[in-house]
Amino acid sequence: MQPEPAPGPAWHALPVDEVAARLGTGPHGLTMAEGAVRLERFGPNEIELRSASAAGTSPSLRQFRSPVIYILLVAALVTLALREWVDAAVIAAVLALNAAIGFTQERRAERSVRALMNLVAPRARVIRDGREREIDGRELVPGDVVLIESGMRVPADLRLFHVNGLVIDQSLLTGESEGVPKSAEPVAKPDTPIADRSCMVYSGSIVLRGRARGFVVATGMATELGSIAGSMRAQELPSTPLQERMERLARAIGVIVAVGAIVSFILGVLVGESPSQMFIVAVALSVAVVPEGLPVAFTIALALGVRRMAKRNAIVRHLPAVETLGSTTVIGSDKTGTLTENRMTVRECWTAAGPRPVPAPGDGPAPQLSEPERLLFVTGVMTNEADAFLTDSGYETAGDPTEAALLLSAIAQGLEPADLRAAPVFAEVPFESERQYSASCREFEGRPTWFVKGAPERLLERSAAILTTAGEAPLDAEAVLAAAHELAGRGYRVLAMAFRTLPARPDPDAHPGELVFLGLQAMMDPPRPGVREAISSCRQAGIRVIMITGDHPSTASAIAAEVGIAAAGTPVLTGTEIDLLDDERLRERLRTTAVIARADPEHKLRAVQALRADGHVVAVTGDGVNDAPALRAADIGIAMGRSGTDVAREAADMVLADDNFVTIAAAIEEGRITFENVRKVTFFLVSTGAALLIAILASVAFQWPVPMVAAQLLWLNLVTNGLQDVALAFEPGEDDVLRYPPRRRTEGILSPLLWERTAVAGIVMCIGTLALFRWELDRGASVDAARTAALTTMVLFQAFHLGNVRVERRSAFARSPFRNPFLFYATVAALGLHIAALYLPATQYVLRVEPLPLEAWLRMVPVAVTVIVAVELHKLLVRRRGPLTGAVRRLPLSPKA
Repeated sequence: MQPEPAPGPAWHALPVDEVAARLGTGPHGLTMAEGAVRLERFGPNEIELRSASAAGTSPSLRQFRSPVIYILLVAALVTLALREWVDAAVIAAVLALNAAIGFTQERRAERSVRALMNLVAPRARVIRDGREREIDGRELVPGDVVLIESGMRVPADLRLFHVNGLVIDQSLLTGESEGVPKSAEPVAKPDTPIADRSCMVYSGSIVLRGRARGFVVATGMATELGSIAGSMRAQELPSTPLQERMERLARAIGVIVAVGAIVSFILGVLVGESPSQMFIVAVALSVAVVPEGLPVAFTIALALGVRRMAKRNAIVRHLPAVETLGSTTVIGSDKTGTLTENRMTVRECWTAAGPRPVPAPGDGPAPQLSEPERLLFVTGVMTNEADAFLTDSGYETAGDPTEAALLLSAIAQGLEPADLRAAPVFAEVPFESERQYSASCREFEGRPTWFVKGAPERLLERSAAILTTAGEAPLDAEAVLAAAHELAGRGYRVLAMAFRTLPARPDPDAHPGELVFLGLQAMMDPPRPGVREAISSCRQAGIRVIMITGDHPSTASAIAAEVGIAAAGTPVLTGTEIDLLDDERLRERLRTTAVIARADPEHKLRAVQALRADGHVVAVTGDGVNDAPALRAADIGIAMGRSGTDVAREAADMVLADDNFVTIAAAIEEGRITFENVRKVTFFLVSTGAALLIAILASVAFQWPVPMVAAQLLWLNLVTNGLQDVALAFEPGEDDVLRYPPRRRTEGILSPLLWERTAVAGIVMCIGTLALFRWELDRGASVDAARTAALTTMVLFQAFHLGNVRVERRSAFARSPFRNPFLFYATVAALGLHIAALYLPATQYVLRVEPLPLEAWLRMVPVAVTVIVAVELHKLLVRRRGPLTGAVRRLPLSPKA
């Protein structure tokens, strides 16, 4: 009988016999021959992933995908066609330098995207030909019977048919912080979420304790893990806000270049110039307007942002992600391991005397315990298979997280688990989901004693009394259940403890009864220190934080309230509800939703896509395989560096080296500083380009000689202001950068206010340059001398204009020139280089310049200072009339925002 192709039906909802029939197998497994046939049909049990380079453009070619680079490539081709070898060589050098910087930075962070393959078990224990064998995990096929036990990684998706105390860590897929008990009984509903499919275990999960046998129902890319891998491959990488802004800026520059070149050509021909001469002028104008230094300055600004973020434990894998984080409007955060420590901790206990908090190991001296409290914590040790050991950095644990938490709570009370568990064991009852408790009968204080832990309802059924400080008393089950429900309502996982002293050793197969109830231990995966403050900082910066987790709604709601994401009792959106919503209704729900619980990978992905469709710039944090598709689909994916899986790290744009959500607030600050510096560089270069554009068009219209030749324009763009625009990338940020809301995705690199200021500065610099150019011509100077004066005037304009550029909203005199010493020395160096070029024969020949007399400098310096005066007047006018549209959003938020 041939099996159904995987993925098959809802295996978790089918009885074991029907599963076996559909798979064409049975409890004795397949034959080796049948296994070979099915391997040929279904393929090997492995995950197919392409590396980042194979899946798209290589890192080296990716550096040439900037729109501004396209314009420079066209300019290089034109200059080559005109045999302007120097100009072409300079542009080529710019392209090569930009590519080298970007490639080197991305290469440092780039890793092979093959991590999912390591999650498939290399070996698997199966039953073939009726006997147990060990085979290569890649040879597993649907229908194989696989044996799993404590410590193993599940090699494929299995439908369990025989279970013995099996508890699985499936946080890799679901984000649940607790081990999940499994059984062989089918689940009633076919649409049950992965987290609640109790008869299924999935590839990549870890067996915490117990043993089981199961039928392989899916292998390789047909597994849930493979589905995630396929989703990652199919998901197109979104363009970043910076890339979109760059494209809009490049289109604007391209239109300006084309219009300016055409206008200059037509004007020149109309006033009697030859078409060939005007073509050369049009090329010179294109070279003047295109900011050749912009790609290099952008790349350096982003690379510096990467370095600053790395110092603050945020490692950026792709350069544009630096700015994207500064534009983020929504952070979708995983709970387990991101907002919380991914470590269950007992935080409260309850006995007949009432509740009290439980300190952690090392929080101070052990408290004085009542007898019920002492036995409560002893019971947590005696029915426990986890281990705890002291290291230099504190206690480390191994085993089930819940049992590890019970051990640590006992240690905090001054108990020593190793001494307690050294006593002989007479009988044990392993945990089963049907009975919902586990028990161990050990020698304790010289007598056989049952120690039992489990669900409060089950232990109450088996208890006859409750222990108080005065001895045994009648059991008030309603009071116990009320306390348990109150703790559970606050997001705790609640376990009950009971005991019974026996007169003699029990039968090894005995089960406990007539117990004395001791009390409750309440545990939770606690929030990371500083997370609440980090979320508050994000809110002040205008950024929403949404929790997206696979955990239970009550647990998610409690943690969300504790860290400040949502108020207590805020409605939670579940994965099942998401399945019932279309895209439009999902977008509406997400506008008011702060917590999403019981979310499968598909739900996380849909949430990210819906938020992006609603106009948000979305960052998603996570550490598990279940986060990978959403990490890849988001504008920026943020993975955990320590506890995160390789899969999450490879899918992410940024990795938090310290796994601390607090680092995100620091990274947002650095992202905003980086964008501010990118904006300053752009404003500086575009305003200079605007001045040159107007100057060349005016000279053509007035039938003057062109004030600068192409080589001089390249010198201006690449050498003099080339040093200064790079130095602008080192500008320190403003102190209040996190008190502004995020920029709209539609907002350009330059705001409307800066475009207006660009026009003001450009006109002033143009008028000053042309005035001195005409002055030199009228006094009988040669064209080369007049061009030298015009070029030098523009160099001086740029030096003074830097003061305007450094401070957008305040006076240029509000910031010391020494606060960015690199910029100060770069400006001095640029002026020194230019003065030297006026006297060196080689540069005189290439640039067609000559030395200037002292009286020329005395005219140029006062004229160049006018650009500061003009922009200061513009800032004063803006402050009086109020900010322009597009600048309104830059006003600081109130402290309560």
